[in-house]
Amino acid sequence: MAGWREIPGNVFCPESGRKLGKHQHGCVWSSSVSTAWHPHEDLIAHLTRTSALGPGEAARVVADVLAYFSESTEEFVRRRHAELKSRGLVNDAIFPRIAAELDSRRVAAPELSLRQLRRIVYG
Repeated sequence: MAGWREIPGNVFCPESGRKLGKHQHGCVWSSSVSTAWHPHEDLIAHLTRTSALGPGEAARVVADVLAYFSESTEEFVRRRHAELKSRGLVNDAIFPRIAAELDSRRVAAPELSLRQLRRIVYG
């Protein structure tokens, strides 16, 4: 039946994370839960077991983290520049800070000079 999703063990509401208990055949109905396989299903299951997150919340956290780390170097530099600029920092403080942050990215970015960073932001 379309819309039914098997959730092993306890059944949680994907919207609120509340425990619903078992439903028919260990399934829970929700029109917002995708029946497609999720590539990080094991991570989502781990988060629901080890935290107060429900499956829907855990899936959103995983999606946010993946999106954060999938940013290209250029996207990261532009986003951080805009964030730091909105906090009132000036470029002389912003670009060295971004250069230092690039070293700690999950996938190491190439080492960029301050001039290269400026070119990414201003063209």
